[in-house]
Amino acid sequence: MSTILIVDDEPTARETLVAMLEGEKYQLELATSGTQALQMLGNLQPDLILLDVMMPGMDGFDVCRRIRSIPKLAEAPIILLTALDDRASLLTGIEAGADDFLSKPVDRHELKARVRTITRLNRYYILMKQRENLSEMAERLIAAQEQERQRISRELHDDLGQALTTHLLSLRDLQNNIPDSKEALFDRFQSLYDQSFETFVKIRTLAHNLRPPVLDALGLKTAMQTYCAEFTHRTKLPINFEVDSDMPALPDIFEITLYRVMQEALTNIVKHAEATEVWVDLTVEDTTINLTVQDNGHGFDVEKTQSNGIGLTGLHERLTLAGGKFNISSSPVRGTILLAQFPLPVEAIEQEAA
Repeated sequence: MSTILIVDDEPTARETLVAMLEGEKYQLELATSGTQALQMLGNLQPDLILLDVMMPGMDGFDVCRRIRSIPKLAEAPIILLTALDDRASLLTGIEAGADDFLSKPVDRHELKARVRTITRLNRYYILMKQRENLSEMAERLIAAQEQERQRISRELHDDLGQALTTHLLSLRDLQNNIPDSKEALFDRFQSLYDQSFETFVKIRTLAHNLRPPVLDALGLKTAMQTYCAEFTHRTKLPINFEVDSDMPALPDIFEITLYRVMQEALTNIVKHAEATEVWVDLTVEDTTINLTVQDNGHGFDVEKTQSNGIGLTGLHERLTLAGGKFNISSSPVRGTILLAQFPLPVEAIEQEAA
């Protein structure tokens, strides 16, 4: 059974629409204002929204725009009910995201035909199911990748790391047992020890980068802050890290993707930008999580690099798979700005509203 949300501040208008659609096997939900409709849409996912334009407070155009800003309702069919027939009003409705219009007073036969066509095609439901399936597949794919990274990280840290530690201790014991007169042999052992220790450090760094333990133990904010501090210590590149104090808990797929994007962005900056300073900001604005990585380097041609650069293409694909958005701008004057965005989870929006 298809669900239809009717939004109109006039009782007579609502009753008329209900009377026209009764007996058509629809589940009809009623809202007396735009504000009430938006509250209901927090838990309701209708197959069609019949939305009056002329309402006090928040008019139908504003409500339509707000609905389109909600990710799960961005493609919901919306028919505006309006007594306005001028071109400017129609253009405003289209820009607000309306799919269709019905003139008031509504003709019974036209209303039933429009509603029947939309619910029969059920394009919104099909589209949402396809998106859900793709999102679930992408989440499983990324989760599988992270599990494999975690396994390799453990093996590098536990097996190879312990083996190299034992190797280093053995070399040091042998070196300490060499008589003082054998300086050349002592130096050779020292060289072997230094090479082994360098390999040990590389393996430990690789294991940490594959799946940082701090991300699982202490969360995204601490993991990113720790990585920036260690990156600055290692490369001598100053990184200014800022994060909103009220950053909500995020799904694991969001956290690991944002972390990986920052990793790749900082690596690219060191390799190519010749920057002297970097700014990393993690913020929440309205219903969007934003990660911004900006540098003061020499910039590059974005279009040319995106067509040939595997790194940027990989970042774009990873964010898209996880349900995010990716944008990058660059110029020789202001350096490069990378922006990664995710929609704020519904649970976080509801908690913020409460």
